[in-house]
Amino acid sequence: MQRRELMAAAGLLVASPWAQALPASTATPKRKVLRTAFNSAEVGFDPAQVSDRTSVAVNAHIFESPLTYDLLARPVQLRPQTAAGLPEVSADFKRFVFTIQPGTFFADDPVFKGRPRELVAQDYVYTVKRFYDPLLKTEHLYQFENAKILGLSELREQAIQRKTPFDYEREVPGLRALDRYRFEVRLAEPDPRFVHLFANAGYTGAMAREVVEAYAADLLAHPVGTGPFRLKSWRRSSQIVLERNPSFREQIYEAGEVPPDAQSQAIARLLKGRRLPMLDEIQISIIVETQPRWLAFNGGELDLLEMPTEVAPLALPGGQLAPNLRKRGVQVFRSHGADIGFSFFNMEDPVVGGLSAERVALRRAITLAYDNEAEIRIVYKGQAVPAQSMLPPMVYGHDPALHSEVGRHDMARARALLDLYGYDKRDAEGYRLQPDGSRLTLRRAGTAGSSRQRLIDELWKKQMDALGLRIEFESATFGELIKKALASQLMIWGYVWDLGAPDADFLLSMGYGPNAGQSNDARFQLPAYDKLYAQQRLLADGPERYAMIQQLNRLLLSYMPYQPHHHLMRVDLCQAGVEGFIRQPFTRDAWRFVDLNDQLMAAAVVRPGVRSRTICKA
Repeated sequence: MQRRELMAAAGLLVASPWAQALPASTATPKRKVLRTAFNSAEVGFDPAQVSDRTSVAVNAHIFESPLTYDLLARPVQLRPQTAAGLPEVSADFKRFVFTIQPGTFFADDPVFKGRPRELVAQDYVYTVKRFYDPLLKTEHLYQFENAKILGLSELREQAIQRKTPFDYEREVPGLRALDRYRFEVRLAEPDPRFVHLFANAGYTGAMAREVVEAYAADLLAHPVGTGPFRLKSWRRSSQIVLERNPSFREQIYEAGEVPPDAQSQAIARLLKGRRLPMLDEIQISIIVETQPRWLAFNGGELDLLEMPTEVAPLALPGGQLAPNLRKRGVQVFRSHGADIGFSFFNMEDPVVGGLSAERVALRRAITLAYDNEAEIRIVYKGQAVPAQSMLPPMVYGHDPALHSEVGRHDMARARALLDLYGYDKRDAEGYRLQPDGSRLTLRRAGTAGSSRQRLIDELWKKQMDALGLRIEFESATFGELIKKALASQLMIWGYVWDLGAPDADFLLSMGYGPNAGQSNDARFQLPAYDKLYAQQRLLADGPERYAMIQQLNRLLLSYMPYQPHHHLMRVDLCQAGVEGFIRQPFTRDAWRFVDLNDQLMAAAVVRPGVRSRTICKA
């Protein structure tokens, strides 16, 4: 899963006339360099310690899990990544055996002292054990603890109680290497969807123990994985450069089931039989503000960009690609992912938290008063659809027929709800007081330096004023806000979760009491919910589990620890010559499949005053 939310784009270097004069047999091959940008700064490159969108995307190209999802197949299908095949799974979903493909190597690093370092089963055993180390600050531990891997939670608790280092050498019955290339996982309870944890590099991207121990003090800056790219350079909050990993194994693209749409069919034809990756380098600029990010793409300084929704009227007037972009050969790709934009209420907060009737009424009134459709229209320029719950399309458990109160704006009902539950008294400025007569002030957090955040804050201010609630705003960087949320220091905050698996379980886990301080940012704790959540995890997909998911969803909507807002429409813009790009909803390694066609790039019509790129050098 990933949470989402200046420097100028890298300059262009045009091909030297000397290179063009050389005979074809001796000319230096053109390096394929993709330039793109993100709107939020990275935290770092240890998958276990991060969840921000930028870090997750970079990590997905450096680290690899045993499994992945087919690039094109819809519905999505599991495929081997570093594994030799899909795992052996017992009939009771309690035992899983993974076999790693021999001949997979980590990227070269001084830690390995000049010797090739092969990926082995023990590396995945170590990678999973890291999450249980009390010294590792991670919000992902619950993913494994919920699965109840035999012996690991006890090993962690022993380290905590004895105040001793976590014992990585101790073999536990639930996780062990069977031989050089096979490892086994055993669970205390059935978990039919457990294998999906091993299709996400953010949880099970293989780490080499000697690398972790060598760079312990600064591991976030020293990623070493088996993936198609490695970190070349990093200027924090400014630019990240990846280069092709020379040690990457031979990976030939093989298409699975290909949907009938034109984009999927074209990509299948393009990639058939090609060796991956095809790029030599990826330059990622961090450009927080919308306008400079858009200008960098429009000026030809970026090859690939997720379109900022604020520029939709310029790039897609009337829903069609603007004529000037079409003339230049710019490509537009629209897709819905599996994401949810939402706000959470801190259930430990003395103002908005708690399960009493008046606090539930306050949260529901806020939800009714806030106009999601206005946010979509004003902030996202129509590039989203209102959410009806926390469960988006494309995940198992989503109910397309559900129409809830979070999907409609009803200020009259919101006011009546507050009046009914004791929030009818006002202070001298006309703002509502708490039922006991004390001051009532909402505090909502947001990302610093974001023009989008300013628009969202203005909407909140306007609509809370109309409801009679005083609201104040605090801002910080995205990484700082994550830390504050995990420490229960925020009253209200909103962001977007991009899901990493095609199932509702992760979003339902956000209401599970034991996950407070990890995925459960709201710190919602309700025994009835916890019991039902634990029960549905044991069931295979089918009518019984689906019905339980709907009950859990209704409990979240009733108590409102989370306020769903929208599901975004993703619009990706590519310059002429960018080939093979498609947004897979549950993986983040799209650059693995991208190629650059220099002939198409050179032939593209560029705006007057903008240089076309004939070659891009490191």
